[in-house]
Amino acid sequence: MSQVEIIAGLDIGTTKINCIVAEVNEHEEIKILGVGTSPSDGLRYGVVVDVDKTVHSIRTAVQQAEAMGNVEINTVFAGIAGDHIRSINGRGVVAISGENSEVSPDDVRRVIDAARAVALPIDREIIHILPQEFIVDEQRGIRDPVGMKGVRLEAEVHIVTGAIASAQNIHRCIEKAGYGVSDLVLEPLSSSFSVLTDDEKELGVILIDIGGGTSDLAMFYEGCIRHTSVVALGGRNVTHDIATVLRTPIDSAEYLKINHGSVFHTDNDKDIMVDVDGVGNRPNRKISKGLLIDVIAPRMAEILALAYEDVKSSDYFNFMATGLVLTGGASLLDGTVELAEKIFKMPAKLGIPTGFSGMIAEAGKPQCATGVGLVIYGYKYKSELGELSEGEEGIYHFIKERLRRWFGGIAGLF
Repeated sequence: MSQVEIIAGLDIGTTKINCIVAEVNEHEEIKILGVGTSPSDGLRYGVVVDVDKTVHSIRTAVQQAEAMGNVEINTVFAGIAGDHIRSINGRGVVAISGENSEVSPDDVRRVIDAARAVALPIDREIIHILPQEFIVDEQRGIRDPVGMKGVRLEAEVHIVTGAIASAQNIHRCIEKAGYGVSDLVLEPLSSSFSVLTDDEKELGVILIDIGGGTSDLAMFYEGCIRHTSVVALGGRNVTHDIATVLRTPIDSAEYLKINHGSVFHTDNDKDIMVDVDGVGNRPNRKISKGLLIDVIAPRMAEILALAYEDVKSSDYFNFMATGLVLTGGASLLDGTVELAEKIFKMPAKLGIPTGFSGMIAEAGKPQCATGVGLVIYGYKYKSELGELSEGEEGIYHFIKERLRRWFGGIAGLF
């Protein structure tokens, strides 16, 4: 890696597009240089529905980050989410073929390839293969088996899949905006790099990223990801509820949610009055804060209850020793952490991005967790991609092959 390297993360969300650009110096320190944010009008539930609007939003966010940081961005690590994301656990087994019965890097590659050999519909593609553990001759809990002796190597992996068309459209929007794509990264995985500690991942933690269109879930135990899923509800649903029930424009509903919203009542809610804009030429009026809470609370409870029902079905739910971490813009709604503790019956906290210097006030917010996480992910893996490029091995080869299939062999299907 050069003395100073520029890395950009692009969080393509349903309500906003957030770009974070940072530099990594020779001391491996990450410094945020610029933050750009643009309203996202071309996506619904994390899926592109209007290419031109999405391209414009991407270009606006990236250009803001470039101007703030006085740098040029050529490629980005982009987040991918949406209710099209599905995940399964896989298992592969191979005979150890290394010299003197030692596990070689080639054995690891072969067992990962064996684990990813799952039947997928023609319209779906693997986004991530995340190793959970390796097993050498029934010895479990191995994270790096290279050099160990044995005759049988097994791998347990977490496989994240997505709709090919959705991934294609995100990639094409970024390219039409004038930027390259280093990789597409599952958004809750990205957020975990910025808001979770190694101890939390080791002891067991649930991450819920409550975004605008969806809420993304991830469970970690013994240092690796064990379960991922998506709840197709987010902060935008709360805003629409307010707009519908109170008959107010979307922008006004968002303002009410952010500035006066809560999920719990207090004794004086009925005495606090807030202004509500009318739609069209209808007059403005006042309502009690208690009525606003009556609209917000059921939807937030539904989002968290659906998340609870999802993770409760996982075999790892009882191992979540450190509890729950909430991040994403909607997690800032007053009382959300307390409501999560009540529903999940475990400790919860707000996930604040860390691990960087520079623009802490601008980037150190839950709504920037994915963007910052993408930068950290990019730093951790970009050097590996560069090192592996010549040999066409490992993760670089997998990414290259994935993009080739998206835009090569299957291009005629879309």
